[in-house]
Amino acid sequence: MNKVYVVSDGSGRTAEQTLMAALTQFPDASMEVILKAEVRDEQTIEDIVREAAEDKGFIVHTLVGEHLRAIILKLSRIHNVDAIDLMGPLLSRLSHHFADSPKGEPGLFFSINKEYFKRIDAMQFAFTHDDGLRDYEYEKAEIILVGVSRTFKTPLSIYLAFKGWFVANYPIVLGSELPESLHRLEHGKVFGLMTEPQDLCTLRSVRQQYLGGFSSEYASLNCVKRELNYAMKFFCKYELPIVRVTNKPIEEIATEILTIKRMIDQPGYVRKKCKDW
Repeated sequence: MNKVYVVSDGSGRTAEQTLMAALTQFPDASMEVILKAEVRDEQTIEDIVREAAEDKGFIVHTLVGEHLRAIILKLSRIHNVDAIDLMGPLLSRLSHHFADSPKGEPGLFFSINKEYFKRIDAMQFAFTHDDGLRDYEYEKAEIILVGVSRTFKTPLSIYLAFKGWFVANYPIVLGSELPESLHRLEHGKVFGLMTEPQDLCTLRSVRQQYLGGFSSEYASLNCVKRELNYAMKFFCKYELPIVRVTNKPIEEIATEILTIKRMIDQPGYVRKKCKDW
């Protein structure tokens, strides 16, 4: 049986998939594929080339580093082993096209993909934990935002999720207790959102006119003040960090939350009193 050695300085997924796609054109060929991943030094390459030579096999590789590509080319010639370079010619043409040199960093594609899929997972988490949903899973969240209606909990959750943070949010409703799942969380995970009463009245009035379905009390100054005072009692009771959102863009509020979170995570941090926020 013919043997082909798939050699990569990353996971080897690209080389393996390319090889398998090519082999579909040879349905009668009998081939054993041997994957050699995370290959990043000369000695490992020499061992693989010797092994391929003994098995009378050949090599398919996607080494992105120019030095390692040169080594495997040299050794394969010495040991009379066919080595097919899938990445080198493409990098060379792209380098000429962009008038720039490739980074030559192993695993870079996997790293970028990993970050991409993390953002997708974070976005999904934000959607499924919006407005108090699935509060029994709050231990999985990295940030939890609590506040009364129209304090930007949802847009902040989505924005932070796009940055890769797992965020949930919970609405504070006059007369309702916070769930037990919030009480058990460590300090620095739950943030209270606070705003000025008059600004909140304005926001709620616009929402009321646009969507309807709310009681006349929803946008009244008296109701808003009572809700904000009720929320503040919760924030002080559980010593939550308080972020004021009045007249601030989402990006600025998110930056403030992350700054506070980093500050709290520092060794020797002394927890602030409610009034200090």
